[in-house]
This record gives sequence, structure tokens and C-alpha cells, in this order.
Amino acid sequence: MKKIFSSFNAVMLAALVSILLAATPAKAVDVERVVSPGGIEAWLIRDPSNPITTLKLAFRGGAALDPEGREGLANFVASTLDEGAGDMDSNTFQRALDDRSISLRFSAGRDSFRGSLRTLNKYLDDAFEYLRLALNEPRFDAQPLTRIRAQILSGIKQQLENPGNLASRALFEAAFQGHPYARDNDGTAESVAAITPDDMRRFVKQRLAKNNLLIGVVGDIDAETLKGYLDKAFGALPEKAAPWRVEKIAPKLNGGVRVIDVDVPQSSIQFAQPGILRDDPDFYTAYVLNYVIGGGGFVSRLYEEVREKRGLAYSVYSYLMPLDAAGTVMGGAGTANARVAETVATVRDVWKDFAEDGPTADELNDAKTYLTGAFPMRFTSSAAIADMLVGMQEDGLGIDYIDKRNSYIEAVTLDEAKRVASRLYQPDKLTFVIAGKPEGLATGN
Repeated sequence: MKKIFSSFNAVMLAALVSILLAATPAKAVDVERVVSPGGIEAWLIRDPSNPITTLKLAFRGGAALDPEGREGLANFVASTLDEGAGDMDSNTFQRALDDRSISLRFSAGRDSFRGSLRTLNKYLDDAFEYLRLALNEPRFDAQPLTRIRAQILSGIKQQLENPGNLASRALFEAAFQGHPYARDNDGTAESVAAITPDDMRRFVKQRLAKNNLLIGVVGDIDAETLKGYLDKAFGALPEKAAPWRVEKIAPKLNGGVRVIDVDVPQSSIQFAQPGILRDDPDFYTAYVLNYVIGGGGFVSRLYEEVREKRGLAYSVYSYLMPLDAAGTVMGGAGTANARVAETVATVRDVWKDFAEDGPTADELNDAKTYLTGAFPMRFTSSAAIADMLVGMQEDGLGIDYIDKRNSYIEAVTLDEAKRVASRLYQPDKLTFVIAGKPEGLATGN
């Protein structure tokens, strides 16, 4: 089964990447807005070169909405939604998917509950029926719930023993204390143990509805055919979900250093400062700036100063994290305990210099050249493209975003980059959490 899909995906990938690479700026990709008779909307990129259809979906509202004491509920539901539905128990349902090489998966993030369907077109009827059953008639039987709960609890235990996860969790707790974002998506051992089948059924009824649903489709399927399948899979969902927006919060990051004592030879360093939201007018400039300072891998400022010049860490990086209700700039590194203090000091120096002077003209031009030239290669599969279609809807980017995206990057000027660097990068608020046994490191604010 996996070999069959690997073969099909390789051909589909080649075809889709060729389309994107060869496309003119005026009309890079034809994205169709499809609305079914029942009012279900999807964005579609049709590729007739292979008999495969990939669908990605997102329901607005994710793990941040988990009830108090039931943290991890969204993740638990996502892990069990395909473990039996309708009159099929878990084994029967999974066997039906496997026999037809249908992939059906769900996941939960802080701001959304997501799903993925991939099928050979000869099994379209079956695939969309199984999707319908999973969304509308999940069973949540005792046996699979016991098995999946044990897997989640084992994962939580492993995360609590991993320095990187410990540091990341602590950083989120510091940034978002008192807010749902401070909680881990997987929940705690206590909260996961407390989740009942009724909690899960209530989640499905309240959270999965038509008015918070976003869909992206890629494959050999035309708009008229897709309309029928949209109504088949999603037509029976409730019209309205419970409110899904969480209160906006300014991250509470004030430049401190916290150490979590872990007996390991190499410390995990996580750092963050307040950032910007996705709809901020300066977002694209910030995106380019992040490539220069820490998102550009071997060519970033952080890599040059931390790795190349001083040999402090094998890797160091930064990234923008624009959640629905808060924005942060985050990053990380790993280094020997004896060199943590120097690594932290170097990151701070880079941050300060970048805030004061911004990028050079060469750095900016190189970043823009890479980010525009590499954009088509982000579409590594039909799944990645369908994800992009969903993300475009989530962020309100417009159906022509793929055509226009590079123009937003190209429009960033040096003066604009310096202004946004001064606005965005705040060395006095750059906060560190280190899990390990760092030597000679001052902690606190």
C-alpha cells in the first residue's frame, strides 16, 4: 500500500512542482472556489495528471478551548476519531481504510482541529463516506480509547523527560500565564485520565460544524463532482459551532532567564520575545527579517555568530509564531553546559545589533531572492498544497495569494526592513529557558 502511494505521489509531486515553477507571475496557479448546493465551500486546485484526490480540512478552534480539567481533549478526540464509526468498530473501520489505501487522519493544534483525507479516485465514494462517518458518527468505544489513552500518557511521560520539551513548555507557561495558550496541547496525565467518552461526544457536537469549517482539495477531481462529495461528507454537520475565539494576550516575556535542572551533558536553550500577528501590516517584512537573523539556516546571523565564529552550538534558529490571539518570535539552540552562558550572551548581542541596525542591503536582497525562489518548493506534495489552501482561508489571504505572495516579499525595502527591525526586535524582552545543567549562568530578570 505505501509503495503504491509513494509511486503516485512522486509523479504527482513532479507534475505539481512543474506547474508552480513554470507558472507566470500573472497566473501562477488556478485556485477554484467551489460551493456545494448545501453551502459547503472548498478551495480546489485541479491536477488531472494522477487519479488521486487529497483533502485537508480545519475547524477553527483547537486545544486552547479544552475545558479546565480536561486539557488534552482535542488531541484525544483527534487520535480516536478514526477508531471506529457508524456500525464499524475500530478494527473494521481501519481494515476498510487499509484495504482501499485510504489515508484518514486528524490532529489538534492550539487554534484549530485538522483533518486529512487521501484516496485513489476509484475509492472516492468510500473515502468520503468514511470521512462522513468519522465526523458525524464516531463510536469512542472502550477498547480503542483505553489503547490510545495509554499511548498519549506514555507520550506525556516521555516529553517530561525530554529537555527540549521541558524548556518549550516552561517558555509557553511564562509567556502565556493565565491564558489557555500556556497549556500543552496533549494535556497532563491527570487531565487525560479524566476525559470520558461523553466529553468526546460533546466536543464533536460543539466544535465540528459548518460555520468554522475550511477545506482545501488537490487532485483529479472537477468542481461539479467535488460539490456532491462535500455535501456527502459535511452536509450533516451542525450549522454553528460553539464560540471558538480565545482572548488576545500580550506575551508576558520580560527578558529573564530560567533554568530547569536536568542532569544532561548538553543543555537545551529555548528563547522568545513578543512578536506580531499574521494580519499585521508589517508581517511580510518581519518574515524576511526572521530569515536574516535566524530562519535562514546556515546563512543566518545567529548561525554565523553562534556556530561559525564561536563554535558554541551545532544549530541555532529563530521563527515567527503568529497564533490567533498572540504573536511571538521564538528560537532555540543546544550546547554543552559549560558554553550555555556564552551562547545566551551571543544571542542577546545579535538581537541587540539587529534591533539597532537591521539587515544590510546584501542580507536583505539575499533573503528576498531565496524566499521568492524557494517558494514553489514548499509545495512538496498534494498534501502540502492542500494545507496551503486551508491556511490561506484561515489567514484571510485571498484566493489569489499564491499568485501574489512573492510580490509581497519583493516589495520589502531596506528602509522598511530597518524600521520593522527596530519595532519588532526587543532585546530587553528576550526571555530564555534552559533545561540542563548550565555553568556560570545568571538567572532571573
